[in-house]
This record gives sequence, structure tokens and C-alpha cells, in this order.
Amino acid sequence: MTNTVVKEKHAEFKKEVDALLHDMVERFYREVEGADHLFRAKEINLGYYKRHVVEIILRLRMKRWIDALTIHYFTKHNPVLAKKWCAYTEDEMLHDSMFAKDLERVGVGKEEIYSTEPLFTTKLLQGYFYYGLEHEGRPLASLASSYFIENVSLMTQPKWIANVEERLGAGTAKGQQAHVDHDLEDDHGDFVWNVLMTFVETEDDKRRIVEHITNVYKLFCAFYTELYQRTVKGEVDDVALLEVLVRP
Repeated sequence: MTNTVVKEKHAEFKKEVDALLHDMVERFYREVEGADHLFRAKEINLGYYKRHVVEIILRLRMKRWIDALTIHYFTKHNPVLAKKWCAYTEDEMLHDSMFAKDLERVGVGKEEIYSTEPLFTTKLLQGYFYYGLEHEGRPLASLASSYFIENVSLMTQPKWIANVEERLGAGTAKGQQAHVDHDLEDDHGDFVWNVLMTFVETEDDKRRIVEHITNVYKLFCAFYTELYQRTVKGEVDDVALLEVLVRP
């Protein structure tokens, strides 16, 4: 099935999902403590900023393992998609270096980055991907997350980067901006959507995708809750963190 046919067949569903993502970003700013710190803070907490970028790098690193398992799945079920996901993975493979260069500019080296224990919510997200692969038997959760991240990043990162560079200095987030520009240029969002839609044959398949996106959103909110509490507030409120995860 060509990309054009996929787009036409699932055009209404894409509108529905994209509208959901826009609503999620609005809810994120409205409901999550400290969600707008990088976006609106006039004095950015340097510890928050550093740990945020470190976690992005660690997540990119761990996602490479998930992508390898996704390729393994496609080699057995759809070699054409295996080839395409290989190309996508190759393109994303070393993007953590872009973020690492930004950390170098604020005094954080690679040894410190890769010796950092990931936040609990980062581990939860990775575990969610493994659960989908092992118990659902397909990479639907990780693919849905890829679509979530490709789109939500474009809705949030440019504004965050602009504020970071205004507060911490021009060029501070140069690598992060390069990553955003690269994803826009290569239309990663459309590519991931087309791959995701190869799993849609029934209304239940659509329901499962929305469910995965919703769960990824909850983990996204929990991550920023934990990040803010650990770095800005200095302690984690386990009850508040749990409430984010179980919130409708």
C-alpha cells in the first residue's frame, strides 16, 4: 500500500489523533506542575535543564534497543517495513550527540551523562515498550509513542528552545534546534504515521492506538512531574506522581 493510499484511507483517524495530541499539550501545561518551566520561566533552573537533556539522551539511547526489536519484528512479518524502519533508525541512531553537545556547553560531559541512573518514569516508559513487544507480540506501543513524540516535540520544543536560549545564552540549545529542524525536514511524523497505520484493519486497532497514545501521554506527564519535583522542589511526592499516572 502506498503512502498516499494510507493517508487517504486513514485521513479522518489522523485528524482525530492529531486533535487529541493538541488537547494533550494544552492539558499538560494546565495540569502538570512545572510543565511550562522551560517555556515561560524567566530564571531557568539549571539543574532542571541539565537533567532534562540528560534524560532525553538516555531515552534516545534506550529507544535504540526498542527500534532494534521493532526491526526484528518487521523482518519476520514485513521486510519492506523492516528496510524502512532500518533507515529511520539509522537516521535517529546518533541524534543523542546533538543533545550531548548542548550539555557540554553548560559543563556536563559524556561520562556524567551515561553514568546517570535514569529517572523512575524513564524506566517505566521503557518497560511499557517491552511489555507491548513481549505480551502484545507487536511494537504497537513503541510506534504509537514515536508518533506522539514526533508531534508533541514539534508543538513544544521550538518554544522551549527559544526561551532557553534567551535565558541561558544564544547557542545554548543549538543541538536541540538542529534536531527539531532535521525532523521537520525529513517529515518523520508522516513516516511514522504511515508505518503505524499498517497495523490498522479494524476499529479495535484504532482503539488500541489511542489507548497507547493516552498511556504514553500519562507517562510523559509523570516524567515532567518527577523531573520538576526532583530538581526544583528537591523531593518527590509519590502520591502526586501516582495521581498523574492514574488521571483519566
